[in-house]
Amino acid sequence: MGKPRVNIRISTKLYAQLCEAADRPGATKTAIVEDALRAWFDPEARSVLEERLLARVDAFDRRQAEIERDVAYTYETLAHYIYYWLTRTEPIPEGDRDIAHALGQKRFDHFIGQVARKIGGRDTRNIDR
Repeated sequence: MGKPRVNIRISTKLYAQLCEAADRPGATKTAIVEDALRAWFDPEARSVLEERLLARVDAFDRRQAEIERDVAYTYETLAHYIYYWLTRTEPIPEGDRDIAHALGQKRFDHFIGQVARKIGGRDTRNIDR
């Protein structure tokens, strides 16, 4: 005895999509309808995809939390370094302040230029350091 035959009526648009999908190699209308009915009657089969997506979202969330933690540590480390540097650096004598400010501005501009080149991707030397 063969499989039972079922006659149904579906919309023209849905039937066209079914025919188009069945034209692919290895696909038949029967297999497509059986897969759709199996998915309809077995909600656990549908939940497999949802579980995979949730696992990926959870992994993404964990990575994002790790990145945020690392950035917070980096900021805190930089803040402590700057605080230490500012407390340990001797004040500049009054007569040398203008020269020191000019030299500091020149060094800062050079530093910002280097950062801008690295971020902009134009200077790839030593980017992994």
